[in-house]
Amino acid sequence: MKWKQWAHAEHGTTLIETYSYERQEGRLLSGLAEKLAPYVTLRPRPVDTIYNRVVELRQVDDFSKLLGTFLRKFKSGGYSLQDCEAKSDRMKLGKRAGAFLDVFAPVFEEYQKRLMGRIDFEDMILRAARYAETGRYVSPFRHILVDEFQDISQSRARLVKALKAQHPDVRVFAVGDDWQSIFRFAGSDIHLMRYFGSEFGGSFDGETGVHRAVDLGRTFRSVDQIAFAARTFVLRNPAQIEKLIVPAGIATEPAIRVVTVSKGEDAAKLSEVLATLSAAAAPNAKSATVLLLGRYRFVEPDVRDLGQRFPQLQISFKTIHASKGLEADHVILLNADSGRTGFPAEIVDDPLLSLVSPEEEAFPNAEERRVMYVAMTRARHTLTILASNVRPSSFVTELKQDPAYGVAAPLGLELENHVCGECAGRMLGVAGRNGRIYRCEHVQHCGNQLPACQWCGTALPRLIDGTAEARCGCGATYPACPACKDGWLVERSGSYGKFLGCVRYPTCVGKARIASGARSAVTQPRRRSSV
Repeated sequence: MKWKQWAHAEHGTTLIETYSYERQEGRLLSGLAEKLAPYVTLRPRPVDTIYNRVVELRQVDDFSKLLGTFLRKFKSGGYSLQDCEAKSDRMKLGKRAGAFLDVFAPVFEEYQKRLMGRIDFEDMILRAARYAETGRYVSPFRHILVDEFQDISQSRARLVKALKAQHPDVRVFAVGDDWQSIFRFAGSDIHLMRYFGSEFGGSFDGETGVHRAVDLGRTFRSVDQIAFAARTFVLRNPAQIEKLIVPAGIATEPAIRVVTVSKGEDAAKLSEVLATLSAAAAPNAKSATVLLLGRYRFVEPDVRDLGQRFPQLQISFKTIHASKGLEADHVILLNADSGRTGFPAEIVDDPLLSLVSPEEEAFPNAEERRVMYVAMTRARHTLTILASNVRPSSFVTELKQDPAYGVAAPLGLELENHVCGECAGRMLGVAGRNGRIYRCEHVQHCGNQLPACQWCGTALPRLIDGTAEARCGCGATYPACPACKDGWLVERSGSYGKFLGCVRYPTCVGKARIASGARSAVTQPRRRSSV
């Protein structure tokens, strides 16, 4: 900095200095403009030029969507610009929020003009509430019944309150399940149900907020294992209203399973699960219903093809949000993975939408946990969750690790968890060029890789402590490699004839001679015969 100051002074040139504290105080650009003013004439770019540049950067569509979403939420919540400005100050959203509201105000004004006296969907609720509040509409009703109360928004709550306030003897009867409140993005506010008494309660003997809650705990859908696991899962959030559950029946076999999926094996694993369900169906019984669920629509498989391949099953697909109210004998949850478009979803709404949204809950992934609860409770008899073996959903990890959920290992579908002998990571099964292989999860740092058993083609033989052999779950056994911790020996051919070499060759060069007179060093699994 001192050198620059000296160089400009030496040559008589102009030096404009800016400082980091100016940026921290939010006045860097304005201060720079003031410092430049004596030396240059500012020529602001025309609005059209700026707009064209924004179009080139492909930002117009996203901004238009943001404006549209904001407008819809703004109206449905009955907000005013003053409300948004006050909330912005409270949340310290800064100048971006102020600039956005400056753009939104004329857009909203123009939108209202173009309605030309007509009303949109949100106006129907807001106008009805205003008519009831001002007495333009006089309600003859003394009983107000509200269904799906967990999805009520502030504007709808305002209408209910206005109708209730017209007569002192009005009673509100609401039916809802806060465990299934999953439409915050559409304006529903779970706080209205959690604080029902203070919001809608009556007054009696000097007390306010008087109300009574009745549990409707009996489920006519799910067996005990699913019903109780789902209840335990959703109540991890202490803010959820606690309810007792009476299941529809008693499961005689494990009802919840998690199937791990390697990259590129999603379709194959789904087919395996469906084949298992199809084989378990009675020959002359009514077709079992199977509901495939996805957090997003893009995970939908070719349902028509699956229906043709498994005619004994009635297969359908829904997103979890669209599945509310539906049920099936068997539910398969697809792509229960972590990541931006995983489950729980990691897509974050623009912070500006918080100005026109209900207050967020303190518990992490509170609404996503309720979405998972909805998915679990669509099942009557079994729930199967397909999850990545490399990046499973945090929900899946929780279900598998906590015995309270009673999640079973899938028969014939879940392989044993193996430890890498090189770095102690997990050995994960993936589809290789010549069949299934197992490689270390730390593939960027550890090159350990093993083939699947040559007899069953799926499982991984493992060394047995205290012995000199590796054994596969299918029953096949192999001589252990004398040179490494993970490998076993298979028959190979060389320039001097046949010998036993490590399956990890060329990483490992462990070998042994074939014993004289021995037909094979490998013991095949015993096969059961049937008559």
